[in-house]
Amino acid sequence: MNDIWWQTKGEGNCHLVLLHGWGLNAEVWHCITAELASHFTLHLVDLPGYGRSQGCGAMPLEAMAERVMAQAPEQAIWLGWSLGGLVASTAALRYPSRVQALVTVASSPCFSAREEWPGIKPDVLANFQQQLSSDFQRTVERFLALQTLGTDSARQDARLLKSVVLAQPSPSLEVLDAGLEILKTVDLRDALSALRLPFLRLYGRLDGLVPRAIVPLLDEHLPHSESRVFPKAAHAPFISHPGEFCEALLALKAQLGN
Repeated sequence: MNDIWWQTKGEGNCHLVLLHGWGLNAEVWHCITAELASHFTLHLVDLPGYGRSQGCGAMPLEAMAERVMAQAPEQAIWLGWSLGGLVASTAALRYPSRVQALVTVASSPCFSAREEWPGIKPDVLANFQQQLSSDFQRTVERFLALQTLGTDSARQDARLLKSVVLAQPSPSLEVLDAGLEILKTVDLRDALSALRLPFLRLYGRLDGLVPRAIVPLLDEHLPHSESRVFPKAAHAPFISHPGEFCEALLALKAQLGN
């Protein structure tokens, strides 16, 4: 079994596993690692098949979570952004004794729009899948642009995300397609309703991929969780509002008594 790329930094007594989103890699956390490393021991991961974890092929969600858990510390806060939120949630559901708290960022337990559930229209995700094979670069760039749309720093944030993609090897079409398939088909809403871990959900009010309309629905469906919406952020609040983002994590750390 090929190990996935993993970097540990920081000296805090609380471990924090950081999982990136679709098409990207762990470099996406660069803007907050210096601040967080003085409070946490950070575990920066390239998900299987992404970035420097090229030895892994396309995997279903459960296999991705298992692969990350195999290298994870015995106890940690698990934070996942977007697709990474599904991986972190699956790890928490499968190994609750090893997850101190779950944090999802601009993520949804069900990304695809369903009856009475707001999300990405299935045909939009299907179009992305079709376009990947014909124009990989442009499709990924379009997806990145969607993630920052509407914020005051949209262009700058989109450039940063693009530089993160280009800084490391590109995922294969199979890996990217499998990631979109996860976003299109997975629904963890009912499974997460049974989770009793500390659970913090962070959102951007301007997010074009995870609509803010899901926040009150999940507040009701997951009453043991807590939500926070960053008013001027979109899909990448840790890039557009790093200070506020880190404050939210430090508040969680204090709640856990670390």
